[in-house]
Amino acid sequence: MDSLTARRGESSVACVPLAEALTQDAAAWDRLVVRSPGVSPFAGWAWHRAWATTAPGAELEASYALLLRNDAGVVDAVLPVGVREILFRRQRVRALTWAIGDVGCPDHLDVPALPEADLRAMVPALWALRWDVLILSNLAADARNARRLATALAESGAAVRSAAVSDCPHLELPASWEEYLASLSANRRHRLRREERHLQRDHAVVVTDYDGDRVEEGWRRLVALHEQRWEGAGAFRDRRVEELHRCFAQELSRRGTLWLTTLDVDGQPAAAWYGFADQDTVYFYQSGRDPRRDHESVGLVLMAMMIRRAIERGFRWFDFLRGDEAYKKDWTKARRVTSELVAFRPTWRGQWLRGLDLAGRLRVRLLARPPREPSRSDAVGA
Repeated sequence: MDSLTARRGESSVACVPLAEALTQDAAAWDRLVVRSPGVSPFAGWAWHRAWATTAPGAELEASYALLLRNDAGVVDAVLPVGVREILFRRQRVRALTWAIGDVGCPDHLDVPALPEADLRAMVPALWALRWDVLILSNLAADARNARRLATALAESGAAVRSAAVSDCPHLELPASWEEYLASLSANRRHRLRREERHLQRDHAVVVTDYDGDRVEEGWRRLVALHEQRWEGAGAFRDRRVEELHRCFAQELSRRGTLWLTTLDVDGQPAAAWYGFADQDTVYFYQSGRDPRRDHESVGLVLMAMMIRRAIERGFRWFDFLRGDEAYKKDWTKARRVTSELVAFRPTWRGQWLRGLDLAGRLRVRLLARPPREPSRSDAVGA
């Protein structure tokens, strides 16, 4: 698709190839992310650049960025989307999705935009793209820009709905590590203190951080320990996902926001931790450990160290990202829920897909409904 420009009032919208948009000022893109409440670095330039670097050529060619400019020519919003053939309600459809899709499990997304940006101006440019259903998933709990865009689409004739997608456990960090420990059960508090104390008593324990020219070394250690933990069936078994995150980690290191760490026991890496910091939040993405050290709880000890570090550095939140794994409940009971926005084009095909969607969601609700217990009248009439 060639670049196009649409105008609404004093705003203008240009639809350009995503690869072209990524060659522009990264700071301008990230400035919009900072002004968009609740979003993670997955919505930023660095993640999109890493995705574009590792994406198949056909996917990249079908990905665009809608750039909303104000009357001074400054970009007030950027919407990175891709035209994809997907299965939707068992039908193959042409969909408009986030350009980055779900590869690498990005969470807490939103349309990077200034609060005052007129997102209604984007609607004509969206209609100019070929799609039957628009799906923006993994939205942040406070994805107000996506909601504003959804309202604008609805006003122009689209049928729009939203639904919860994933739980993302998160921890509001207190002022001190001792205060956090005090919030836990006595057994949990005792275990955290005991495991770290015993490990340091019986071994030489060193925490190693990897950045700068050591990122590649740290990344290899993370992947190796992760694969040991999961016997080759972990998150990085897909080499595209591994390469995507490795490229992302390199950029985060240049920005000074990468948290890539190993817990070394007697000179050998025993556990690894990968995450990143952004504004007031530390995000935990993945970890690994040597199963031969499981009896010494090296993974638990390293996680505790990372949470304590986040507290000591003044962060407000510690986000475990998506997943309801049992171990996360040991650290926090709080959740943030991501959502999905779906819009159906006001055409006969779009309305047909909307009908299929309504029927599918109704079927799920009926199957999830518990069986009705027999009432007294049922028993009498038997």
